[in-house]
Amino acid sequence: MIRGLTALYDYLVLYLGLFWFALLCLGWMLIAVVLYPLLSKRWGRALGRWVAMIGFRMYLASLSASRRCHFDLTALDALRGEPPLIIAPNHPCLLDAVMVISRLPNVACVIKADLMNNIFLGVGARMARYIPGEPLRKMIHLAVEDFKYGSHLLLFPEGTRTTQGPVNPLKGSTALIAQRAQVPVQTVLIETDTHYLRKGWPLFRKPAMPITYRIRLGRRFDAPQNTQQFMIELQDYFANELVQGSAFHPPGTITQNTVSSH
Repeated sequence: MIRGLTALYDYLVLYLGLFWFALLCLGWMLIAVVLYPLLSKRWGRALGRWVAMIGFRMYLASLSASRRCHFDLTALDALRGEPPLIIAPNHPCLLDAVMVISRLPNVACVIKADLMNNIFLGVGARMARYIPGEPLRKMIHLAVEDFKYGSHLLLFPEGTRTTQGPVNPLKGSTALIAQRAQVPVQTVLIETDTHYLRKGWPLFRKPAMPITYRIRLGRRFDAPQNTQQFMIELQDYFANELVQGSAFHPPGTITQNTVSSH
């Protein structure tokens, strides 16, 4: 009986959490659609990014309150007030951007181009001046320009969620942006004990709970001179660190070694 009640509670946490997330996004969309044409780019950017941080923080706090999801994200707080840089995490699940943005008030995010038209996320993303990932040349230009406002850039070097452990082959856009903007690359290591919302995971499929996520800061790389060599070093760093440094032994088949998230 206790097992049955626990499973029922886990389903409630999962589905009510998704409903709460959708409600937060929809509520902000209704406000942002009015404010977007009225605010200057400067004020729209600042407000949009601040609301994204607060909204995502509220969502994660509600999951934490259930005692079935645990998030240790405080390492990201050390990046507040830092000069412009690229924040480059590994990408095990859909929650990765939510976790990073929830701790930082002025971060641009490179997102899939089709999300700019998403009913829940599109208007808020445009308000915050998030950057579509395509076309590549325009993405790089917008990312370099955004650093002029003292912001950070959240860019997942894998380009998509991890499908082969410990990390997918990395995309060269990270090096190109860092070189052109002459900003450092701060690696971020996301560790988890679950495959929840990994690539191919159905949105409404319940994972084994409780689930735990942890974020820790990795090495900070200087702006590269040689982009090809830089990407080789970054690939090796992620692969070695995610295998040797993780606190978790992941279930399933993403990797036979240790994966990260928190």
